[in-house]
Amino acid sequence: MDIQDQAAIVTGGASGLGGATAELLAARGARVAIFDMNAELGEAKAAEIDGAFFRVDVTDETAVHEAIAAAEGLHGKARILVNCAGIGPPGKVVGRDGSAIPLADFTRIVNVNLFGSFNVLSKFAAALHRADPVGEERGVIINTASVAAFEGQIGQAAYAASKGGIVGMTLPVAREFARYGIRVMTIAPGLFLTPLLASLPQEAQDSLGAQVPFPSRLGDPSEFARMAAAIVENPMLNGETIRLDGAIRMAPK
Repeated sequence: MDIQDQAAIVTGGASGLGGATAELLAARGARVAIFDMNAELGEAKAAEIDGAFFRVDVTDETAVHEAIAAAEGLHGKARILVNCAGIGPPGKVVGRDGSAIPLADFTRIVNVNLFGSFNVLSKFAAALHRADPVGEERGVIINTASVAAFEGQIGQAAYAASKGGIVGMTLPVAREFARYGIRVMTIAPGLFLTPLLASLPQEAQDSLGAQVPFPSRLGDPSEFARMAAAIVENPMLNGETIRLDGAIRMAPK
């Protein structure tokens, strides 16, 4: 699908991987709507790319439904969805004091990362599946997993479970949406220079980057964005998870 003149939605688009993706899609001629909880960053990013910002909790069914409708009212039928919204605070199953992790902590991460991604993609597809096709397809959905889905580290039980769920649903959803001409893909990034890692001292950033076989550095969010754009533009990419990780395989800790 040509990106030029298409309407796109990027969740978590205020910064990080989502912010870079919103920038690139806009630079390629898309009309971009950013869904994020950070109004200050989201509004600034939307102004920067001549897009639109909607403060959206991706776990809220009504909010997502209304935001998609509002975005389409501004930009026309949304054909591209990139789900980047996510959280990942660490937490061991059994803490130093011997107590189990509160179930609410585990649930919150799975709610945002997995349930939130499904919530947005399902409502996006419901709004799109009867639209007129553009060429041979109607649209593209790209979800964001992580290498933690495959090699989750100690303290990442909730995060790895949430990202593993995203990987697991990619193929069955792609198979279901094939009848509508909507493709579904997932990107599993490794160590990228997101705002969280950028807040670390340079020495720590360099140490993390050195763990990547090649190139031995942290990934740049623009490289994630370029992968998302390549998926949109290549119609044979469907039902698959692509690792974008410089060949890293995460150690236990």
